[in-house]
Amino acid sequence: MSIEIPERVNIAAHLPRMAVERPYAPAVIYPEGRDAAGRVAYTHYTFAGLNRESDILARGLARCGVGRGVRAALMVKPSLEFFALTFALFKVGAVPVLIDPGIGLKNLKKCLGEARPAAFIGVSKAHAARVILRWPKVEKLITVGPRLFWGGIGLADLRAAGQNDAPYEMADTRRDETAAILFTSGSTGPPKGAVYSHGVFAAQVEMLKRVYDIQPGEIDLATFPLFALFGPALGMTAIVPDMDATRPANVDPAKIVEAIRDFGVTNMFGSPALLNRVGRYGSELGLELPSLRRVISAGAPVQAAIIERFTRMLAADAQVFTPYGATESLPVCSIGSREILSETAARTEEGAGVCVGRPVAGVALRIIKITDEPIERWSDGLVAPAGETGEIAVKGPAVTRAYFQRDRATRLAKIADGEAVWHRMGDVGYLDDQGRLWFCGRKSQRVAARDGVMFTDTCEGVFNAHPQVYRTALVGVPAGGAVEPALCVELEASAGADRDKIRRELLALGAARPHTAHIKRVLFHKGFPVDIRHNAKIFREKLAVWAARQL
Repeated sequence: MSIEIPERVNIAAHLPRMAVERPYAPAVIYPEGRDAAGRVAYTHYTFAGLNRESDILARGLARCGVGRGVRAALMVKPSLEFFALTFALFKVGAVPVLIDPGIGLKNLKKCLGEARPAAFIGVSKAHAARVILRWPKVEKLITVGPRLFWGGIGLADLRAAGQNDAPYEMADTRRDETAAILFTSGSTGPPKGAVYSHGVFAAQVEMLKRVYDIQPGEIDLATFPLFALFGPALGMTAIVPDMDATRPANVDPAKIVEAIRDFGVTNMFGSPALLNRVGRYGSELGLELPSLRRVISAGAPVQAAIIERFTRMLAADAQVFTPYGATESLPVCSIGSREILSETAARTEEGAGVCVGRPVAGVALRIIKITDEPIERWSDGLVAPAGETGEIAVKGPAVTRAYFQRDRATRLAKIADGEAVWHRMGDVGYLDDQGRLWFCGRKSQRVAARDGVMFTDTCEGVFNAHPQVYRTALVGVPAGGAVEPALCVELEASAGADRDKIRRELLALGAARPHTAHIKRVLFHKGFPVDIRHNAKIFREKLAVWAARQL
């Protein structure tokens, strides 16, 4: 089934449509604080209210010189203002630059230097950091919150400039026109700005709606800011929970459960780390969350144990889905918890890798021969033999075409195919005889050991099956002029103190399978370094340095 996107499209157009179809339904609900009894005080926008507010802000932005094609850094926490400003920027045809603040101050400065925004819209803390840490200078400054020593205008000034009851006539943007620059998390290299067009956004909305049968009127728990923007576009009410979105692994699970129960949440997106924390909490208390129809978790492979724990809280007809994709292309594949728990999880423990499902409608997926060199043009000769592990490449309407100001990264990641582009995911995997994709790890993290190339997720699945292991990481360490595989292990908090016994058991698990039999080094680590966005992608490069020091 193909996804057809019209030549003229603006991703913000979904909002005025929903404002007509469901004007008084809540679009965004935000926790403003708690009263003396600990009860949450919520504030909200209806679809009509959010559309009206974003019209006012769009008009104000245009009058302040932030119009079509202008890049605007947006550093505002998940809030009513975040939603209104983002849709306002889309309406004027400006290009919001979205950078995860969790990537660190040094990387933030680099990203802003690359993006060269003409406008900076941020909370007071972001502006203070911009001045004190000498981030790149920006022409137009807009502050959400108290305006101190840096000048510019406040949100109230922007609203005053845009006051008008007439609907705003949004920019008549083209399908291939740049809509936003979304920076990757930097979990597998320096953060890069993926260039999103309005057509890519529109395709994502349509694909997510089809894959998960999302219906207008559903209630979405928005634990990840960028994914939260799809809520109003899909006609869902977005509930912003009481949490720090940059630290999902540290979320208070009681507050997540509270939000789900307060509003009868039907759809939830959460990182594997968040699902793990909430699932353990629910398992300990025997909680049930019958309103949830689906839970979507992405950002890193999700262990079957985490999925199984979470599904205990769900109704019989609800599932946990684990879509596969990346900032540069999402969604690519999807699989549900029924298939995972009944079939594929057992094969993961045998070393088959992690099954991420079949390609979604509109996505072409091929396994190509592994190379670290650029590939200029597509040819069928690039495709690896059936069943062989290779690099994953995808083509479709939701695939971004380039990185902003990163020509070399673009050449390494993109393959021209006529007017279309294949994106090299940077991951390795294979297709089984049912057309399902099995993820085997990052290409850059494969271990070229003396006994052959080893892929992280095909090896780690074997050891992750140990009941006292939380997660493992395969790394390569220098040894006598070659590379030796070593297994880094993070134990469950409840694991026993006898690490020698656990080490022997892990080595026995590895010895029972040909592809893990050469792993002779097991190192225990108190807590793996992980990405800040999802708290789930393991920084194996850092672990490799640590392991080399230990050995």
